Amino acid sequence: MTAISLLLATFVASAVEAVEAFTIVLALGVTRGWRSTLLGVAAALAVLAVIVAVLGPAVTSIPIGWLRVVVGGLLLVFGLQWLRKAILRAGGYKALHDEEATFREERAAAQAAPRADAGVDPYAFTVAFKGVLLEGLEVAFIVVTFGANHGSVPLAAAGALAAIVAVVVAGIALRAPLAAVPENTLKFAVGLLLTTFGTFWAAEGAGVDWPGGDAALLLLLAFYTAVALGLVRLISAQPTAAAS
Repeated sequence: MTAISLLLATFVASAVEAVEAFTIVLALGVTRGWRSTLLGVAAALAVLAVIVAVLGPAVTSIPIGWLRVVVGGLLLVFGLQWLRKAILRAGGYKALHDEEATFREERAAAQAAPRADAGVDPYAFTVAFKGVLLEGLEVAFIVVTFGANHGSVPLAAAGALAAIVAVVVAGIALRAPLAAVPENTLKFAVGLLLTTFGTFWAAEGAGVDWPGGDAALLLLLAFYTAVALGLVRLISAQPTAAAS
């Protein structure tokens, strides 16, 4: 895996999670105020930084063969979960993710929650902390696993940080949920990428010698893409999908 592919993979995967976290934070900030919301964001980011700092060296200390099996297996499981949901969305069995709808729901919940008389708003702090932490944990997992296998957790973290900065800057500029971002398509792509890399690394760690080396990643990606699109076409033709 080259440095460029590592950066691109972590950037795309992290951008998806950043969009979801930004929507939650924006809804809280405009409804409950920015002070407590940003304190919750800062607290979550501090926890995530500690997690990456601790897990990064711990994971990279594992022998490379076992590391690829473990990391590949985890990525494969993680990627297949993303891919399954993406296929169901594309096939009509699961509702497409709508950031504008999520924003409205978060804002309505924030407006209905009781307010503190003074000081830190517990609701804004807690929801912002939880939202950023949960979405951030997936980013941390991707950073640590991709970075550890490549031997450069900081490089993977740079790709994730670039995605977060890009999403925040775009969100501030638009002052609205990033509904224009093709999030469902990105999730489909991320599922394919994680599944591809997971298969490649797990098999490589188990002793498989891939024909063509890293070039086999392209064949795996093409295979999984063809299978996923075939499944979308198959389930889209079912009556249940058409009616949902």
